[in-house]
Amino acid sequence: MNDIPPTNGLDSAAARHSDLVSAATAVLDGTGVVIGWTQAAEELLGYRPADVVSRPGVDLLATSEDVSRTTRAAAQCRTGRTWGGLVALRHRDGRRIDVELRVSPPFGLDAHECFLASAVDLARPPSWAVNGQVLEGLLTRSPIGMAVLDPDLRYVWMNDTLERWGGVARAKRLGHRMKTALPGLDTKALEARMRRVLDTGEPVVDYEYRGWTLAEPRREHAYSTSFFRLVDADGNLLGVCYMAVDVTDRWKARERLGLVKEAGTRIGSTLDIVHTAQELADLAVPSLADFAAVDLLESVLRGEEPAPGSVTIRPAMRRAGLRSVREGSPEAVAAVGEPINVLPPFRGGRYLVQGEPLLVPVLDPAEENAWSVEHPARGAKIREFGLHSLIVAPLRARGVTLGLATFVRSLNPAPFEPDDLLLAEELATRAAVCVDNARRYTREHTASLTLQHSLLPHALSSGPALEVASRYVPTSIPGGAGGVGGDWFDVIPLSGARVALVVGDVAGHGITAAATMGRMRTAVHTLADMDLQPDELLAHLDDLVIRLIEEEPEDEAAATAVLGATCLYAVYDPVTGRCAMARAGHPPPALVTPDGTVTFYELPAGPPLGLGSLPFECAEVELPEGSIIALYTDGLIETFDRDIDLGRLGRTLARTDLPLDELCATVIDSLPPGPPIDDVALLLARTRVLRPSHVAAWDLSPDPSAVSDARSLATTQLAQWDLGELELALELIVSELVTNAIRYAPGPIRLRLIRHSALICEVFDTDSTAPRLRHARTTDEGGRGLFIVAQLAHRWGTRFTTEGKIIWAECALPTSVSISG
Repeated sequence: MNDIPPTNGLDSAAARHSDLVSAATAVLDGTGVVIGWTQAAEELLGYRPADVVSRPGVDLLATSEDVSRTTRAAAQCRTGRTWGGLVALRHRDGRRIDVELRVSPPFGLDAHECFLASAVDLARPPSWAVNGQVLEGLLTRSPIGMAVLDPDLRYVWMNDTLERWGGVARAKRLGHRMKTALPGLDTKALEARMRRVLDTGEPVVDYEYRGWTLAEPRREHAYSTSFFRLVDADGNLLGVCYMAVDVTDRWKARERLGLVKEAGTRIGSTLDIVHTAQELADLAVPSLADFAAVDLLESVLRGEEPAPGSVTIRPAMRRAGLRSVREGSPEAVAAVGEPINVLPPFRGGRYLVQGEPLLVPVLDPAEENAWSVEHPARGAKIREFGLHSLIVAPLRARGVTLGLATFVRSLNPAPFEPDDLLLAEELATRAAVCVDNARRYTREHTASLTLQHSLLPHALSSGPALEVASRYVPTSIPGGAGGVGGDWFDVIPLSGARVALVVGDVAGHGITAAATMGRMRTAVHTLADMDLQPDELLAHLDDLVIRLIEEEPEDEAAATAVLGATCLYAVYDPVTGRCAMARAGHPPPALVTPDGTVTFYELPAGPPLGLGSLPFECAEVELPEGSIIALYTDGLIETFDRDIDLGRLGRTLARTDLPLDELCATVIDSLPPGPPIDDVALLLARTRVLRPSHVAAWDLSPDPSAVSDARSLATTQLAQWDLGELELALELIVSELVTNAIRYAPGPIRLRLIRHSALICEVFDTDSTAPRLRHARTTDEGGRGLFIVAQLAHRWGTRFTTEGKIIWAECALPTSVSISG
């Protein structure tokens, strides 16, 4: 057995802990009998505890020389010195294993003298195998804390490291249990594990816990501890041995890494700027700080593009996020939503202007600085709540400063460290990117809402023919683009006192859907001016959609929005009380008679727009005066389970006693609780019928003499309506329109006058050729008729019927004449 010469120095604490854990360790009593045997010893020599415990330790030695030297080794250890040397041990299979052996000075265990022996296989030598004094250092002065406790869990031995960690002298701990010396640790849980080891004999390895000790009551530490049982030669239980390692740095690194990972899932869950700022504050407390505040530039909160370059020292800011371990956040000088008085940089920090974070480990409210001078309320808060450590981290994304995050500790006694500053920077950076994304969304959302608002009708003009009311409810569910959709509706005055009602739905949400909706609405207005039948108008609209898709094949978003769009187009004639309708894949209209009977009119569905596969069909229905026509989008009748609920809508529409605008609101209020799954557009129109006294019609013969008769009939009717001021203009208009009909159209001719919001003159003929306005030359005998009509009328035009066409002209009523008179 050879003593190991000393060497210069020790390896790192981590390496030594690894070596110690891998060492084969045994506990021997004063006579050299094995009373404790670790799993590492079993792995080294192949003996199970039952094979070794209660046997003399010398039986494990391979040579007689080593046996003869045990007496000298025991004598040296009894002097208080650690003995160490190279020893040959015998494996259970008979082979020799050379090890480095270390034996500790004796210690008392249940009135027995005991020794702790550790061996390391020289075939796999640890970094300290050549140092004869290292084992003594591990047992007494190493970073590895070690102790032996009796069956009642009272200390009987400990090394210097464990004494230093606890902050209590060894003499005051020996003979006492853990709870008397370690008030900052969960000693109840520790003792429970040691009792399990005593009861079962199964060791516990790498049990982690954390807390504070009297040595450092203001700083929390984490430890990794292993326990194993000790027995004497007769198998009697002597106690338990444990070895602990300070893993505070590892624990903090894991905690910080976990917090950064959590930030990736918790921050930025929505595209709301204030909510994102609050998520940062919620994450930081209490994991990092006891108080957190997030302040953003007011321009950022409005969604505006930040100005490039540095911000001013005192920009306009507003509190967007706030969280404290104290209920109500009494430490705060401003609540969420309130403006923030941004003070000059603290301690010369450039955290706001240049984006540099600031760490103040010890925050002294009495320190003379701009905060205490210009804002004494903050100094008062610091003193009142014991705010003692501060981190200020700017929120910067894409090179632009968006705001400031402030983290403070008060109840947590540990000051912030440089690693905490790095963590705060990481959290602020992640939050800043999410805030900037939310700001960009807010800007686009605002632009989309502005676009949509500009494209939807601000006022519905139906004239005396209809009373109308409408509602638009945007969706607010995730993915709904925050209220920007493609549902739309319109009321379009037509010739002959008629009114067109239209409602449509473009797929998707967002600015693309809003822009597509605008294009569709404009197209319908243009086609409506052509006075087409509803089915013809939808056919032209379908052609337009197909052309739009073909012209922009690479714009997938636009193609998706327009392809499959739906539309319902209806034309109501107050003269006849009839309504002609056609739809392209849209929900059917609801018709409500004055007595409250609701019918969902079986109008042929037709294909959605852009498919170009099937024709559209038109249907016509006669409506009593006071009936209600209800046009809507599918968001009104679909629920979250995607079922169609027409019954709820029908029951609500049956309340015809309500004013139309109130009925419209009642229908919206009847929607299921929560945000609608899609945008909702609703258009209600209550019909009116022109009295027979407001309409005059005559059949004329296709003879030139009929022109004079037409003028006479028209002027006589004007006199009855008390519209003599329009007599000259109407005579000329009637003369020109009837003359053209007689000259170019075969068959019967019909003249009709309508007193409505304007004086309407219509001439029916059987010719399908549209008249054309042209400028006649001075030598031409004709060609001036329509030019004269255009000069005298407020507006004029042509619409085609199944029998031919109608040329019409409108003259504005004198201001002294009421519409209903």
